[in-house]
Amino acid sequence: MRTTFWAERNILPPCGVGSDMTTIGIIGAGHIGSQIARKAVQLGYDIVISNSRGPETLTDLVAELGPHARAATPAEAAAAGDFAVVTVPLKNLGSVPVEPLAGKVVVDTNNYYWERDGHFPALDNGEATTSGLLQEHLPASKVAKAFNHIMFSQITTDGEPAGMPNRRALATASDFPEAADLVTRLYDEFGFDTVNIGPLSESWRVERDRPAYGQRQNAAELEENLARAPRTV
Repeated sequence: MRTTFWAERNILPPCGVGSDMTTIGIIGAGHIGSQIARKAVQLGYDIVISNSRGPETLTDLVAELGPHARAATPAEAAAAGDFAVVTVPLKNLGSVPVEPLAGKVVVDTNNYYWERDGHFPALDNGEATTSGLLQEHLPASKVAKAFNHIMFSQITTDGEPAGMPNRRALATASDFPEAADLVTRLYDEFGFDTVNIGPLSESWRVERDRPAYGQRQNAAELEENLARAPRTV
C-alpha cells in the first residue's frame, strides 16, 4: 500500500479527509482524466477510472496504467475514491453521481465551451462559475477547482521539484480550506506550485479566455494574471 503524502512528511491530512489517501476516483477518461491517471499511478496512487461509455471501453488505458488502475462505472469510481476528480464536459454535469461523493473532496477540472456545451446564461452573464455549478450539483461534497488551465499533455511533462526557479504554478479555488489544501498537496506531488484564488465565486479568474488560461506562468505571474482578469469575456 502506498505511503501517503501526509505520512511521508509527518503531517496531518486536511481536516475531514482520511489519512489513508491511496485511491483516486476519476470520473471522465478523456485527455485530462487520463493524464491525471498516468501521473498519479507514477506517484503510487491507486486509480479507479470511468467514462460515460462503460468500463469495457477503457481496457487499453487500464492496461497501459498497470496494476494500480482499474476501470469502473462513474458511480463505482466515485464510491471507491478517497477523493475524486471530475473531468466531464459541462453539458454532462448532471450525470455526475451525487450520493457516492457526499463528504468527499471533488477536484473539478471543467471549462465552459459554449460551442460544445450550449449556452449557460448564468455563465455568460458572469453570475456563476463552472465549479460553482458542480458544487450546487454536489451539495454534500467539497469541490475544488484544479487542472483546468493547463494543456492536458503538460500535466505529465511540466512538473518540477519544489524550490526550482520559475516552477510552474497552477490555481485552485474552493469554499472549503481542506479541499484547497488537498489540491495544493496534489499539485506539489505533480510538480507545481499553487496559487489559491479563494472561494469558488472567484474561480472565474482562471476560466477560459482569461489571462491565466493556458499560460505557463510561475506563482507571481499567475497572481498578476488572475488580478487583471475581466469578469465577462
